[in-house]
Amino acid sequence: MSERAQSAAKAYILLTTTALIWGGNSVAGKLAVGHISPLLLTNFRWIIAFIIILTVSTAQIKRDWPVLRRKWYIPVLLGIVGYSVFNGFLYSGLHYTSAINAVILQAGVPAIIFIINFVFFRVRVFSAQIAGFMITLCGVLLTAARGDPATLFGLSLNKGDLLILGAVLVYAFYTVGLRWKPDVHWKSMITFAFAGAVLASLPMGIVEYQSGNMLFPDFTGWMIVAYAGLFPSLVSQTFYVRGVEMIGPNRAGLFINLVPIFGTILSIILVGETFHLYHLIALTLALGGIWLAERTARR
Repeated sequence: MSERAQSAAKAYILLTTTALIWGGNSVAGKLAVGHISPLLLTNFRWIIAFIIILTVSTAQIKRDWPVLRRKWYIPVLLGIVGYSVFNGFLYSGLHYTSAINAVILQAGVPAIIFIINFVFFRVRVFSAQIAGFMITLCGVLLTAARGDPATLFGLSLNKGDLLILGAVLVYAFYTVGLRWKPDVHWKSMITFAFAGAVLASLPMGIVEYQSGNMLFPDFTGWMIVAYAGLFPSLVSQTFYVRGVEMIGPNRAGLFINLVPIFGTILSIILVGETFHLYHLIALTLALGGIWLAERTARR
């Protein structure tokens, strides 16, 4: 296997693992309702992630300081947008909308990435990549409809859907924005991005407190905070940054469509939902679409 193929294979593993963790994040966000308020959850998770990464990144930051001194604001802004703002929208939206609506809206992230890259940077999208995206989207919609396409026609938008849509737009711009990240070690990049996430989440938490909507976590809430701070925050964001770095935002963005598939599987395991044949079909479509798009991109 060539070095390029090995790099791509590593990116696939990182991005698939990221999607699995984010699927768990969606389940955790839904389970958090009634145990911790959404913006306080956003605040706590990034504080935990920042403290952990800072303890292992000090030496690397010192080595990268000549570059970071000139471009420190880029990872900070990326952290504000892609981490705090995105999760603030996501967790808030899950308080008002159904999981089905949230899944369908999140499936639009890869398409928005395609559009942004084409409009602003003239990044070419091949027909087979579009076909792969559509096949993957069919898998997502099949999951969202729970095997019955007629279900999709009965959906309606509400306040939560608009918040999820905001999260979708924000994360698409964050993914494209990674093209400007400074040429430093991933530890330095993530540390400054997490610092931005903490700074942005603090005023969000203050607004929630002043509005009277803050709910301090109970035991279950703290367990969700611990999970969100370690895995969706620290592990998955590190993996996603590396994956985008290896194969680019258009290709990496397609893996986001695995999130609702994994989210459904985790719901079956953790919440006790029943596994159906359409789950297997949806996962096959999602993976097949990614394979088709990747096959074309590699060529």
